[in-house]
Amino acid sequence: MIEKTRKICMLGDFAVGKTSLVARFVTHAFSDKYLTTVGVKIDTRLISIDEQSIKLVLWDIAGKNALDGVKLSYLRGAHGLILVADGTREATLKSALFLLNQARTEIGSVPAVLMANKFDRIDDWEITPNALTEVRKSLSVFESSASTGEGVDAAFSSLTRRVL
Repeated sequence: MIEKTRKICMLGDFAVGKTSLVARFVTHAFSDKYLTTVGVKIDTRLISIDEQSIKLVLWDIAGKNALDGVKLSYLRGAHGLILVADGTREATLKSALFLLNQARTEIGSVPAVLMANKFDRIDDWEITPNALTEVRKSLSVFESSASTGEGVDAAFSSLTRRVL
C-alpha cells in the first residue's frame, strides 16, 4: 500500500481549541491546560481511508483573527484547511470565515471544513444554529468537542476524503 502525504492547516482565533483538537485526533487525549501555540506546531497521524494509507501532516498555526506574512507562508503546499470556531464565542466564527478567505486568496480554493468546537458546552453557545445553517451553504460544518472527542474523527475523515 502506497502512503500519500497531505498537509492540513488548522486556522482559527486564539483559544478556540485548535491544539486540543489536534491532540484529540493524534493521541486520543485531552488536557484542560491552556497552552498558547507560538508560530506553528506540527503533528502527524497515519490513517486509512478506502484502503489507502494517508499520512496527515497537521500544521496547528498560532491563533489569530488575521494572517500576517509569516503565517501566510505556513499555508504554502496545504492540501486542505480545518477552520475552528469556539461555539461559546460568536466572534470566532466570523474570524474563521475571514481566515478562510485570506487563505484562499493566498493558496487558492483548497478543500476546507469548519469545526464548531466546544460542543460539550452547548448551553453556553453564542453561535446560533441559524448561523451554522448559513455556513453549511458553502462549507461542511462539524459540531465538535476536543474534550469528549465528538465530531473530531468525522471532521478529519471528511476533509481527508476531499484532499485525496
